Amino acid sequence: MIAILDWGIGGVGFFELLRARRPDVPVIYFSDTGATPYGKLRAAALAARVWRVAGHLRALGAHRLVIACNAASSVLPRLGVPGTSGVLATPAGPIEITGIIDHAVRLVRSGNARTVGTIGVIGGRRTVRSGIYGRALGGGVRRIIQRIAQPLSARVEAGELASPRLERELAAILAPLAGVDALLLACTHYAALSTRFAAHLPGVRLLDPAPALADWVAARWLALAPGGARKAAARPRGADLFLTTGDPRAMRIAASRAFGVEIDAGRTRAIVDLPDPP
Repeated sequence: MIAILDWGIGGVGFFELLRARRPDVPVIYFSDTGATPYGKLRAAALAARVWRVAGHLRALGAHRLVIACNAASSVLPRLGVPGTSGVLATPAGPIEITGIIDHAVRLVRSGNARTVGTIGVIGGRRTVRSGIYGRALGGGVRRIIQRIAQPLSARVEAGELASPRLERELAAILAPLAGVDALLLACTHYAALSTRFAAHLPGVRLLDPAPALADWVAARWLALAPGGARKAAARPRGADLFLTTGDPRAMRIAASRAFGVEIDAGRTRAIVDLPDPP
């Protein structure tokens, strides 16, 4: 079983991409909106939170965990996962982890993006201030301009995908990026606003790392054995489980509004609090 972690519903877009590639594999989705927003936690506290959630998911049967949150991915080196993937020891047993940041870096460095001269990066406060994208992508022929886009994930969580307030915030955030060649979406929530980014930055290439991450997970972690595709297509999606430390109903509404993903109320669970590690 594979698990997906995000502070909110940004990772639901990744969930749908993974579903398109492997509809047979049961998934546990964990939304941690009942906790302090990950972007506001100090690095040590966030690393401890990710370790605690990972242990809970391992206890539920997940052996692999996708961190679909840039803020949480920024602290993976503190947990011994400095590259594409690594194994994290938890009280419930080892769990293999991969984070979206490394896949975003890989996307920029590969293919046509390699020739891009100036790349804008928009993300949450923790992601941008960590400097992780500047260190990984800067230098040489590539110039990196980063902007904190903190209000945008909250708008997506609230289902506010079009409003005068959102347009004003987008204009202020994106104005300094008018001359970039490409825009890297350093938050999985932002994919829900891709049409608005395109409207404010016409002609700029949008770089969304979620499809690259889904391709990697499907190919490296969930590769089918010969003849397995026929069995995969027949498996129902009812085995998926959606957990949240916040409000399950709010999670379902947000997922529907932002990504068009309808979550079955019978497959959602509220987590009052995570058990203390032994």
